[in-house]
Amino acid sequence: MIEDPLGAFCAHNPAELEGSGAGPLAGLSLGVKDLFDLKGYRTGSGNPDWFRTHPPAEATAPAVQALLDAGADIVGKTQTDELAFSLNGENDHYGTPVNPACPDRIPGGSSSGSASAVAGGLVDIGLGTDTGGSVRAPASYCGIWGFRPTHGAISLDGVTPLAPSFDTVGWFARQAGPLARVGEVLLPAGTPQPPTRLYFGADAFEAAMAEAVGPLRAAAERVADSLGLALRMQTIADDGLDLWLHHFQALQWSEIWATHGAWIEAERPRFGPAIEARFKGAAAMPAERVEVAAAFRKGVIERTAGWLTPGCLLLVPSAPTRAPLKGLPVDQVTDYRNRALRILCIAGLNKLPQLSMPLIDIEGCPLGLSVIGPRGSDRALLDIGVRIAGTE
Repeated sequence: MIEDPLGAFCAHNPAELEGSGAGPLAGLSLGVKDLFDLKGYRTGSGNPDWFRTHPPAEATAPAVQALLDAGADIVGKTQTDELAFSLNGENDHYGTPVNPACPDRIPGGSSSGSASAVAGGLVDIGLGTDTGGSVRAPASYCGIWGFRPTHGAISLDGVTPLAPSFDTVGWFARQAGPLARVGEVLLPAGTPQPPTRLYFGADAFEAAMAEAVGPLRAAAERVADSLGLALRMQTIADDGLDLWLHHFQALQWSEIWATHGAWIEAERPRFGPAIEARFKGAAAMPAERVEVAAAFRKGVIERTAGWLTPGCLLLVPSAPTRAPLKGLPVDQVTDYRNRALRILCIAGLNKLPQLSMPLIDIEGCPLGLSVIGPRGSDRALLDIGVRIAGTE
Protein backbone atom coordinates (compact mmCIF):
# COMPACT_ATOMS: atom_id res chain seq x y z
CA MET A 1 0.00 0.00 0.00
CA ILE A 2 1.26 3.47 -0.88
CA GLU A 3 2.65 5.66 1.92
CA ASP A 4 0.19 8.49 2.42
CA PRO A 5 1.29 11.40 4.62
CA LEU A 6 -1.48 13.56 3.12
CA GLY A 7 -4.54 11.52 4.05
CA ALA A 8 -5.43 11.46 0.36
CA PHE A 9 -6.19 7.74 0.07
CA CYS A 10 -8.94 5.59 1.59
CA ALA A 11 -7.17 3.73 4.39
CA HIS A 12 -10.45 1.89 5.08
CA ASN A 13 -10.71 0.79 1.45
CA PRO A 14 -7.25 0.08 -0.01
CA ALA A 15 -7.11 -1.01 -3.63
CA GLU A 16 -4.38 -1.69 -6.16
CA LEU A 17 -4.62 -2.79 -9.79
CA GLU A 18 -1.79 -3.17 -12.28
CA GLY A 19 -2.17 -1.74 -15.74
CA SER A 20 -1.38 -3.46 -19.00
CA GLY A 21 2.27 -2.47 -18.86
CA ALA A 22 2.13 -0.90 -22.31
CA GLY A 23 0.42 2.06 -23.90
CA PRO A 24 0.43 5.86 -23.75
CA LEU A 25 0.11 5.90 -19.95
CA ALA A 26 2.64 3.14 -19.20
CA GLY A 27 4.67 3.90 -16.11
CA LEU A 28 2.21 6.46 -14.74
CA SER A 29 0.58 5.97 -11.36
CA LEU A 30 -3.12 6.62 -10.88
CA GLY A 31 -5.31 7.49 -7.89
CA VAL A 32 -9.03 6.81 -8.40
CA LYS A 33 -11.77 8.70 -6.56
CA ASP A 34 -13.83 6.34 -4.42
CA LEU A 35 -16.90 6.80 -6.61
CA PHE A 36 -15.53 4.53 -9.36
CA ASP A 37 -16.12 0.79 -9.29
CA LEU A 38 -13.05 -1.44 -9.22
CA LYS A 39 -13.77 -5.13 -9.69
CA GLY A 40 -13.61 -6.98 -6.39
CA TYR A 41 -13.58 -3.84 -4.24
CA ARG A 42 -16.36 -1.93 -2.53
CA THR A 43 -17.14 1.60 -3.71
CA GLY A 44 -17.38 3.66 -0.52
CA SER A 45 -18.50 7.02 -1.94
CA GLY A 46 -17.16 8.85 1.10
CA ASN A 47 -19.73 7.49 3.56
CA PRO A 48 -19.39 4.51 5.94
CA ASP A 49 -23.04 3.51 5.57
CA TRP A 50 -22.77 3.50 1.78
CA PHE A 51 -19.65 1.33 2.11
CA ARG A 52 -21.52 -1.02 4.47
CA THR A 53 -24.64 -1.39 2.32
CA HIS A 54 -23.02 -1.95 -1.08
CA PRO A 55 -21.27 -5.18 -2.13
CA PRO A 56 -17.94 -5.37 -3.96
CA ALA A 57 -18.14 -4.27 -7.59
CA GLU A 58 -18.58 -6.99 -10.17
CA ALA A 59 -16.81 -4.99 -12.89
CA THR A 60 -14.42 -2.08 -13.21
CA ALA A 61 -15.86 1.20 -14.47
CA PRO A 62 -15.12 1.56 -18.22
CA ALA A 63 -13.30 4.89 -17.76
CA VAL A 64 -10.96 3.28 -15.24
CA GLN A 65 -10.50 0.18 -17.38
CA ALA A 66 -9.47 2.35 -20.33
CA LEU A 67 -6.71 3.90 -18.23
CA LEU A 68 -5.54 0.48 -17.05
CA ASP A 69 -5.50 -0.76 -20.63
CA ALA A 70 -3.43 2.29 -21.58
CA GLY A 71 -0.79 1.27 -19.05
CA ALA A 72 -1.57 3.28 -15.90
CA ASP A 73 -1.25 1.49 -12.53
CA ILE A 74 -3.83 2.14 -9.80
CA VAL A 75 -2.11 2.63 -6.45
CA GLY A 76 -5.21 3.39 -4.40
CA LYS A 77 -8.72 4.74 -4.03
CA THR A 78 -8.80 8.40 -3.06
CA GLN A 79 -10.97 10.28 -0.60
CA THR A 80 -14.17 12.02 -1.61
CA ASP A 81 -16.79 14.10 0.14
CA GLU A 82 -19.90 12.15 1.11
CA LEU A 83 -21.66 11.02 -2.08
CA ALA A 84 -19.71 13.87 -3.77
CA PHE A 85 -22.13 16.49 -2.39
CA SER A 86 -19.58 19.20 -1.47
CA LEU A 87 -16.88 21.51 -2.83
CA ASN A 88 -14.73 21.51 0.32
CA GLY A 89 -13.05 18.14 0.76
CA GLU A 90 -13.71 18.08 4.52
CA ASN A 91 -15.13 14.63 5.27
CA ASP A 92 -16.54 14.28 8.81
CA HIS A 93 -15.94 10.51 8.78
CA TYR A 94 -12.55 10.15 7.11
CA GLY A 95 -10.87 13.53 7.57
CA THR A 96 -9.59 16.24 5.24
CA PRO A 97 -6.78 15.47 2.78
CA VAL A 98 -3.90 17.91 2.99
CA ASN A 99 -3.68 20.67 0.40
CA PRO A 100 0.07 20.43 -0.36
CA ALA A 101 0.12 23.94 -1.85
CA CYS A 102 -1.37 25.56 1.28
CA PRO A 103 -1.63 23.09 4.17
CA ASP A 104 -3.74 25.40 6.36
CA ARG A 105 -6.42 25.57 3.65
CA ILE A 106 -8.92 23.05 2.28
CA PRO A 107 -8.02 20.94 -0.76
CA GLY A 108 -11.45 21.39 -2.33
CA GLY A 109 -13.95 18.67 -3.05
CA SER A 110 -15.47 16.42 -3.81
CA SER A 111 -12.43 15.01 -5.68
CA SER A 112 -10.26 16.06 -2.73
CA GLY A 113 -8.12 12.95 -2.40
CA SER A 114 -7.19 12.76 -6.08
CA ALA A 115 -6.22 16.45 -6.13
CA SER A 116 -4.19 16.13 -2.93
CA ALA A 117 -2.38 13.02 -4.16
CA VAL A 118 -1.46 14.65 -7.47
CA ALA A 119 -0.38 17.96 -5.93
CA GLY A 120 1.70 16.12 -3.32
CA GLY A 121 3.47 13.94 -5.89
CA LEU A 122 1.97 10.67 -4.65
CA VAL A 123 0.51 9.88 -8.08
CA ASP A 124 0.95 11.15 -11.61
CA ILE A 125 -2.77 11.21 -12.48
CA GLY A 126 -5.83 11.66 -10.29
CA LEU A 127 -9.22 10.51 -11.55
CA GLY A 128 -12.24 12.37 -10.22
CA THR A 129 -15.74 13.48 -11.07
CA ASP A 130 -17.11 16.96 -11.66
CA THR A 131 -20.80 17.72 -11.17
CA GLY A 132 -20.80 21.25 -9.77
CA GLY A 133 -17.06 21.93 -9.82
CA SER A 134 -15.50 18.97 -8.04
CA VAL A 135 -12.46 18.80 -10.33
CA ARG A 136 -12.15 22.46 -11.24
CA ALA A 137 -12.23 23.82 -7.67
CA PRO A 138 -9.68 21.34 -6.21
CA ALA A 139 -7.39 21.90 -9.19
CA SER A 140 -7.50 25.62 -8.51
CA TYR A 141 -6.95 25.28 -4.76
CA CYS A 142 -4.10 22.76 -5.04
CA GLY A 143 -2.25 24.41 -7.94
CA ILE A 144 -2.56 21.62 -10.51
CA TRP A 145 -4.13 21.10 -13.93
CA GLY A 146 -7.72 19.88 -13.94
CA PHE A 147 -10.18 19.01 -16.69
CA ARG A 148 -13.96 18.64 -16.86
CA PRO A 149 -15.04 17.22 -20.26
CA THR A 150 -18.15 17.88 -22.31
CA HIS A 151 -21.08 16.29 -20.53
CA GLY A 152 -21.65 12.82 -21.98
CA ALA A 153 -18.25 12.57 -23.67
CA ILE A 154 -17.00 9.84 -21.29
CA SER A 155 -18.97 6.91 -19.92
CA LEU A 156 -20.22 7.20 -16.34
CA ASP A 157 -21.06 3.50 -16.10
CA GLY A 158 -19.75 2.10 -12.84
CA VAL A 159 -19.58 5.54 -11.19
CA THR A 160 -21.75 6.51 -8.22
CA PRO A 161 -24.03 9.21 -9.65
CA LEU A 162 -24.98 12.51 -8.04
CA ALA A 163 -26.92 14.65 -10.54
CA PRO A 164 -26.83 12.76 -13.84
CA SER A 165 -27.44 15.66 -16.23
CA PHE A 166 -24.41 17.41 -14.70
CA ASP A 167 -22.09 14.51 -13.77
CA THR A 168 -18.82 14.10 -15.68
CA VAL A 169 -15.60 12.12 -15.35
CA GLY A 170 -12.63 14.47 -14.81
CA TRP A 171 -8.95 14.26 -13.97
CA PHE A 172 -5.86 16.03 -12.61
CA ALA A 173 -2.13 16.15 -13.38
CA ARG A 174 0.80 18.29 -12.32
CA GLN A 175 1.71 19.05 -15.94
CA ALA A 176 -0.40 19.78 -19.00
CA GLY A 177 1.24 17.01 -21.05
CA PRO A 178 0.06 14.03 -18.98
CA LEU A 179 -3.35 15.69 -18.62
CA ALA A 180 -3.65 15.74 -22.41
CA ARG A 181 -2.45 12.12 -22.70
CA VAL A 182 -5.30 11.00 -20.47
CA GLY A 183 -7.65 12.84 -22.81
CA GLU A 184 -6.25 10.94 -25.77
CA VAL A 185 -7.28 7.73 -24.02
CA LEU A 186 -10.70 8.72 -22.68
CA LEU A 187 -12.12 11.21 -25.17
CA PRO A 188 -13.79 10.51 -28.52
CA ALA A 189 -11.47 10.76 -31.50
CA GLY A 190 -11.38 14.04 -33.36
CA THR A 191 -9.21 16.77 -34.84
CA PRO A 192 -8.91 19.83 -32.58
CA GLN A 193 -9.96 23.12 -34.19
CA PRO A 194 -7.47 25.96 -33.74
CA PRO A 195 -8.78 28.86 -31.60
CA THR A 196 -9.94 31.91 -33.52
CA ARG A 197 -11.60 34.08 -30.85
CA LEU A 198 -10.97 34.57 -27.12
CA TYR A 199 -13.67 35.95 -24.82
CA PHE A 200 -13.08 37.49 -21.39
CA GLY A 201 -16.12 36.56 -19.26
CA ALA A 202 -16.68 39.94 -17.63
CA ASP A 203 -19.39 38.90 -15.17
CA ALA A 204 -17.48 35.78 -14.11
CA PHE A 205 -14.42 37.89 -13.28
CA GLU A 206 -16.66 40.30 -11.37
CA ALA A 207 -17.67 37.36 -9.18
CA ALA A 208 -14.06 36.91 -8.04
CA MET A 209 -12.90 38.39 -4.73
CA ALA A 210 -11.01 41.67 -4.68
CA GLU A 211 -7.53 40.26 -4.03
CA ALA A 212 -7.82 37.97 -7.05
CA VAL A 213 -9.04 40.41 -9.69
CA GLY A 214 -5.67 41.90 -10.66
CA PRO A 215 -3.78 38.58 -10.84
CA LEU A 216 -6.65 36.99 -12.80
CA ARG A 217 -6.67 39.80 -15.35
CA ALA A 218 -2.88 39.61 -15.75
CA ALA A 219 -3.07 35.84 -16.31
CA ALA A 220 -5.83 36.30 -18.89
CA GLU A 221 -3.66 38.73 -20.80
CA ARG A 222 -0.75 36.26 -20.74
CA VAL A 223 -3.01 33.56 -22.16
CA ALA A 224 -4.17 35.91 -24.91
CA ASP A 225 -0.55 36.69 -25.80
CA SER A 226 0.32 32.97 -25.82
CA LEU A 227 -2.50 32.25 -28.25
CA GLY A 228 -1.96 35.35 -30.37
CA LEU A 229 -5.56 36.45 -29.86
CA ALA A 230 -7.14 39.65 -28.60
CA LEU A 231 -9.33 39.55 -25.50
CA ARG A 232 -12.95 40.38 -26.30
CA MET A 233 -15.23 41.45 -23.45
CA GLN A 234 -18.29 39.20 -23.09
CA THR A 235 -21.18 39.18 -20.63
CA ILE A 236 -22.00 35.52 -20.14
CA ALA A 237 -25.33 35.85 -18.34
CA ASP A 238 -27.41 38.82 -19.44
CA ASP A 239 -29.93 37.89 -16.74
CA GLY A 240 -27.23 37.60 -14.08
CA LEU A 241 -25.16 34.76 -12.66
CA ASP A 242 -27.23 34.87 -9.45
CA LEU A 243 -30.24 33.73 -11.46
CA TRP A 244 -28.15 31.08 -13.22
CA LEU A 245 -27.07 29.73 -9.82
CA HIS A 246 -30.66 29.74 -8.56
CA HIS A 247 -31.81 27.49 -11.40
CA PHE A 248 -28.61 25.43 -11.39
CA GLN A 249 -29.19 24.54 -7.74
CA ALA A 250 -32.85 23.65 -8.32
CA LEU A 251 -31.96 21.23 -11.09
CA GLN A 252 -28.99 19.68 -9.33
CA TRP A 253 -30.67 19.22 -5.99
CA SER A 254 -33.81 17.71 -7.51
CA GLU A 255 -31.67 15.21 -9.43
CA ILE A 256 -29.62 14.46 -6.31
CA TRP A 257 -32.71 13.56 -4.31
CA ALA A 258 -34.11 11.53 -7.19
CA THR A 259 -30.80 9.64 -7.27
CA HIS A 260 -30.24 9.04 -3.55
CA GLY A 261 -33.49 9.80 -1.74
CA ALA A 262 -34.78 6.22 -1.62
CA TRP A 263 -31.50 4.91 -0.19
CA ILE A 264 -31.36 7.71 2.39
CA GLU A 265 -34.92 7.07 3.54
CA ALA A 266 -34.32 3.31 3.73
CA GLU A 267 -30.90 3.32 5.44
CA ARG A 268 -30.95 6.58 7.46
CA PRO A 269 -27.20 7.05 6.94
CA ARG A 270 -25.01 9.22 9.16
CA PHE A 271 -23.94 12.38 7.30
CA GLY A 272 -21.82 15.29 8.43
CA PRO A 273 -23.93 18.36 9.38
CA ALA A 274 -23.33 20.34 6.17
CA ILE A 275 -24.03 17.35 3.92
CA GLU A 276 -27.14 16.43 5.89
CA ALA A 277 -28.48 19.98 5.56
CA ARG A 278 -27.98 19.91 1.79
CA PHE A 279 -29.78 16.58 1.43
CA LYS A 280 -32.70 17.98 3.44
CA GLY A 281 -32.78 20.95 1.08
CA ALA A 282 -32.72 18.61 -1.89
CA ALA A 283 -35.64 16.60 -0.49
CA ALA A 284 -37.70 19.77 -0.14
CA MET A 285 -37.05 21.20 -3.62
CA PRO A 286 -40.45 22.26 -5.09
CA ALA A 287 -41.39 20.57 -8.36
CA GLU A 288 -42.63 23.89 -9.76
CA ARG A 289 -39.20 25.45 -9.27
CA VAL A 290 -37.54 22.52 -11.03
CA GLU A 291 -39.88 22.81 -14.01
CA VAL A 292 -39.04 26.52 -14.41
CA ALA A 293 -35.32 25.75 -14.06
CA ALA A 294 -35.42 23.10 -16.79
CA ALA A 295 -36.93 25.57 -19.26
CA PHE A 296 -34.41 28.20 -18.18
CA ARG A 297 -31.50 25.83 -18.77
CA LYS A 298 -32.71 25.06 -22.28
CA GLY A 299 -32.70 28.78 -23.07
CA VAL A 300 -29.24 29.27 -21.55
CA ILE A 301 -27.78 26.49 -23.71
CA GLU A 302 -29.32 27.96 -26.86
CA ARG A 303 -28.13 31.51 -26.11
CA THR A 304 -24.59 30.49 -25.17
CA ALA A 305 -24.25 28.34 -28.28
CA GLY A 306 -25.11 31.43 -30.32
CA TRP A 307 -21.85 33.17 -29.42
CA LEU A 308 -19.54 30.40 -28.09
CA THR A 309 -19.21 28.83 -31.52
CA PRO A 310 -16.52 26.43 -32.84
CA GLY A 311 -13.09 28.02 -32.55
CA CYS A 312 -14.21 30.35 -29.74
CA LEU A 313 -12.88 30.18 -26.18
CA LEU A 314 -14.08 31.75 -22.94
CA LEU A 315 -11.81 32.70 -20.03
CA VAL A 316 -13.23 32.61 -16.49
CA PRO A 317 -11.72 32.21 -13.01
CA SER A 318 -11.61 28.63 -11.77
CA ALA A 319 -12.63 29.89 -8.32
CA PRO A 320 -13.27 33.27 -6.66
CA THR A 321 -9.84 33.29 -4.97
CA ARG A 322 -7.37 30.96 -3.23
CA ALA A 323 -8.67 28.07 -1.14
CA PRO A 324 -10.60 28.93 2.04
CA LEU A 325 -9.05 28.13 5.41
CA LYS A 326 -9.91 24.83 7.04
CA GLY A 327 -12.67 24.67 9.63
CA LEU A 328 -14.53 27.86 8.78
CA PRO A 329 -17.99 28.42 10.32
CA VAL A 330 -20.87 27.00 8.29
CA ASP A 331 -22.17 30.43 7.24
CA GLN A 332 -18.80 31.44 5.83
CA VAL A 333 -18.46 28.11 4.03
CA THR A 334 -21.93 28.51 2.50
CA ASP A 335 -21.24 32.08 1.39
CA TYR A 336 -18.00 31.10 -0.32
CA ARG A 337 -19.58 28.00 -1.86
CA ASN A 338 -22.32 30.10 -3.45
CA ARG A 339 -19.79 32.64 -4.72
CA ALA A 340 -17.77 29.82 -6.30
CA LEU A 341 -20.84 28.20 -7.83
CA ARG A 342 -21.80 31.45 -9.57
CA ILE A 343 -18.68 30.87 -11.67
CA LEU A 344 -18.68 27.07 -11.76
CA CYS A 345 -22.32 26.80 -12.88
CA ILE A 346 -21.47 28.33 -16.27
CA ALA A 347 -19.98 25.14 -17.72
CA GLY A 348 -22.37 22.90 -15.79
CA LEU A 349 -25.60 24.47 -17.00
CA ASN A 350 -24.30 24.52 -20.57
CA LYS A 351 -22.75 21.01 -20.43
CA LEU A 352 -19.43 22.46 -21.65
CA PRO A 353 -15.81 21.36 -21.22
CA GLN A 354 -13.53 23.41 -18.98
CA LEU A 355 -9.78 23.35 -18.36
CA SER A 356 -8.38 24.78 -15.11
CA MET A 357 -4.80 26.03 -15.43
CA PRO A 358 -2.53 26.75 -12.40
CA LEU A 359 -1.37 30.18 -13.51
CA ILE A 360 -1.93 32.49 -10.52
CA ASP A 361 -0.47 33.05 -7.05
CA ILE A 362 -2.37 34.85 -4.28
CA GLU A 363 -0.08 35.48 -1.30
CA GLY A 364 1.70 32.15 -1.77
CA CYS A 365 -1.39 30.08 -2.58
CA PRO A 366 -2.53 29.04 -6.06
CA LEU A 367 -5.58 30.08 -8.06
CA GLY A 368 -6.61 28.65 -11.41
CA LEU A 369 -7.63 30.43 -14.58
CA SER A 370 -10.02 28.43 -16.75
CA VAL A 371 -10.78 28.20 -20.42
CA ILE A 372 -14.22 26.95 -21.52
CA GLY A 373 -14.94 25.80 -25.06
CA PRO A 374 -17.99 24.78 -27.07
CA ARG A 375 -19.40 21.28 -26.73
CA GLY A 376 -16.98 18.74 -28.17
CA SER A 377 -13.93 21.02 -28.05
CA ASP A 378 -12.28 18.90 -25.35
CA ARG A 379 -9.16 17.92 -27.27
CA ALA A 380 -8.67 21.51 -28.42
CA LEU A 381 -8.75 22.72 -24.81
CA LEU A 382 -6.18 20.14 -23.73
CA ASP A 383 -3.93 21.08 -26.65
CA ILE A 384 -4.25 24.74 -25.66
CA GLY A 385 -3.18 23.80 -22.13
CA VAL A 386 -0.01 22.21 -23.46
CA ARG A 387 0.64 25.29 -25.59
CA ILE A 388 0.12 27.71 -22.70
CA ALA A 389 2.22 25.60 -20.31
CA GLY A 390 5.09 25.85 -22.76
CA THR A 391 5.08 29.63 -22.56
CA GLU A 392 4.83 29.99 -18.76
